[in-house]
Amino acid sequence: MIHFSRFVLSNGLRVLVHEDASTPMAVVNVLYDVGARDEDPSRTGFAHLFEHLMFGGSINIPEYDDELQKAGGENNAYTTNDLTNYYCQLPTANIETAFWLESDRMLSLAFSKKSLEVQRKVVCEEFKEHYINKPYGDVWFKMREMAYERHPYRWMTIGKELSHIENASLNDVKSFFFKHYTPNNAILVVAGNIVAEQVYELSEKWFGSIPAGIKYERNIVQEVSQDAPVRMDITADVPVDAFLKTWHMPSRMDPRYYAVDLITDILGSGASSRLYQAMVKEQQLFTNIDCYHYGSTDAGLICIDGKLVKGVSPEAAEAAVNQLLDLFKAEGVSVSELEKVKNKTESTMAFEDMSVMNRAASLAYYELLGDANLMNTELSKYHEVSADEILRESRIIFNENNSHTLYYRAGKK
Repeated sequence: MIHFSRFVLSNGLRVLVHEDASTPMAVVNVLYDVGARDEDPSRTGFAHLFEHLMFGGSINIPEYDDELQKAGGENNAYTTNDLTNYYCQLPTANIETAFWLESDRMLSLAFSKKSLEVQRKVVCEEFKEHYINKPYGDVWFKMREMAYERHPYRWMTIGKELSHIENASLNDVKSFFFKHYTPNNAILVVAGNIVAEQVYELSEKWFGSIPAGIKYERNIVQEVSQDAPVRMDITADVPVDAFLKTWHMPSRMDPRYYAVDLITDILGSGASSRLYQAMVKEQQLFTNIDCYHYGSTDAGLICIDGKLVKGVSPEAAEAAVNQLLDLFKAEGVSVSELEKVKNKTESTMAFEDMSVMNRAASLAYYELLGDANLMNTELSKYHEVSADEILRESRIIFNENNSHTLYYRAGKK
């Protein structure tokens, strides 16, 4: 059981406190309810750009990292299609430094052409290194465009096109900041060797006077039900052929999510999974193969993804995968196999909860989903999944009309 307390400041900032006297450290986690799905289709990559810009200095603090390091702290951040999360860890005795740093950059960044140019260059280099020049780097650009016609999940967090970041103006950046980086669009979690009363006082002192801003109302167009398969066959300068296939799945808050999550474990988690045993060890069609999902806030994707053994065609690989899925849809899962993946899920969740930093991030995420206490109750939802539910969900999801198939063949461009 993860204990926490919760209060909301008058400007709308939600604050959660998790007390843990066993550590001399404290974690300050600030989650902003903004991700790539909130971007203008003609100005993508901004949420990720801000992951970098937020370290470019604020009104009273030119160098975030320097001040945190003086206090013995360390930090990082990440961006997804749904959210942006900033976190730092430092000795509890110095925790007010974290409040000072985080509140100052929420109040207002020190927008400057120099900072924008520096971070723009960093992001553009990341775009080129990981998504343009890297083998298979464009796979998910192509897959997302196949899978989503309407929803902004159709572009990556790095952005749809390099030019969107290259051409971002200071005014564009300021508009994005004042729209999304406000107290009423953020969740502050403080965890570690600290008490709730102290967190309340520090929160009021450092964040209480920041204007709430205008509440951002999200209005995202959702995908309509797909009624035909989508396919793409491309050739690129890569070492070996690759095969990627996705299917639409329920959102993270849909009760069906838990059965789908367990299906990915049954099929593709580890060397004992069905796909690895059949495709890698027995039939030797793939050198590696995984099954995973994007359990996103809006409806996501489940994916089977692998590199082929040289000489094996994508057509043969797909036929073998489909045969395995047909068997799964016909026979379902045994009680013992289902129990095994449930036990693995329980073990994974327990291991994640060992770190106070993970606990802080999880509390922020579940609060974003609407109920921070899900952190304590979600395991029971996995245990309630039956073999019949696994069978039913596999038949709904692994429908060819719900699929997107990508053959990524190796060859010179």
